[in-house]
Amino acid sequence: MVESELSVLARQCLNRRIPNVEILEEEIFNWEGDRNQNKVCVDWRFRTEDARVKLSKIYPTHQN
Repeated sequence: MVESELSVLARQCLNRRIPNVEILEEEIFNWEGDRNQNKVCVDWRFRTEDARVKLSKIYPTHQN
């Protein structure tokens, strides 16, 4: 989920040269506020059980 949000941030907010850290912080603050106000969420395309099967090499399960 974090990787997806960072990708959106890069495409929507950081796709240009930003002259200094202060402007960068302001841009990110405004972008984040807009995302939160619009209640943007992840639209998962498969269930957790399906993800565990499909992504088993990446996210192994631990047996007790």
